[in-house]
Amino acid sequence: MAELDIDEIQGVGEKTAEKLKECGYDNPMAIAAASAGELSAATGLGVETASKIIASARAKLKMGFETADTVLERREKIGRLTTGSPALDALLGGGIETQAITEAHGAFGSGKSQLAHQLAVTAQLPKKDGGLEGKVIFIDTEQTFRPERIRDMAEAFDLDPQKVLENVFIARAYNSDHQVLLAEKSEDVIKNEGVKLIIVDSLTASFRSDYTGRGTLADRQQKLNRHLHQLQRLADVYNLVVYVTNQVMSRPDVMFGDPTAPIGGHIVGHQATYRLYFRKSKAEKRIAKLIDSPSMPEGEAVFRVLKEGIRD
Repeated sequence: MAELDIDEIQGVGEKTAEKLKECGYDNPMAIAAASAGELSAATGLGVETASKIIASARAKLKMGFETADTVLERREKIGRLTTGSPALDALLGGGIETQAITEAHGAFGSGKSQLAHQLAVTAQLPKKDGGLEGKVIFIDTEQTFRPERIRDMAEAFDLDPQKVLENVFIARAYNSDHQVLLAEKSEDVIKNEGVKLIIVDSLTASFRSDYTGRGTLADRQQKLNRHLHQLQRLADVYNLVVYVTNQVMSRPDVMFGDPTAPIGGHIVGHQATYRLYFRKSKAEKRIAKLIDSPSMPEGEAVFRVLKEGIRD
């Protein structure tokens, strides 16, 4: 895929190629993964022209049907990122995988943001140590990012704290529109800096604030759906990890069992590849429950949140 240049796509001349590259569509996969409306709006090309270019890109990349053994061969190239806790890694089948969205939800203080900080460090580890040897984008919507935690965790892994901090690109999102824009603009950073992890902490906070009342629910969900699809596209095109945290709400109609439920409804439930539910235990202990995965069974893992980071 990487060997194919966009100039080789049928219908893409020199001027069109230049326009596509200016708008961030500088590789065939980015074009193939786009919709005709999206490509047309970004580049100014007609919808019909955009459709033909997308169809040509997909044909070049052979994005039709393929046999399951081919899919298995490709999946063997997927990377896995360690959480710092072998128990939590095992729950996820060996760590958090690339080309997927992993969502963690739970009450405040349950460890979601702590894991986000931990992943921002472990993503920079060598692959032999469970890392991805890449940089990190951290979209902060709740003012939870703390560079001091990155420093402490980096030191625990014998990494240079200053260098680790320099490899984390942090952006504060002030509302849902800004959050969506940051996700779109992150593609430039990904291409130029070798980013291997995108963190959104939290995914739904801004959406809850901007859309209040049942009358705005449909608009909120549509926008959230587009945002998640954009994140998934980045994960697929650039083979990176997307980790998002999510808030929860209390359901007073639940008489027995845990009354907490994640925000975002079915939109987040369907789009997230892996879903983790975090809850507090005694002292520094936390319990992670895998509630949704395409290949792993439901299960639980106990981990601790220490000054050094996430540990068994």
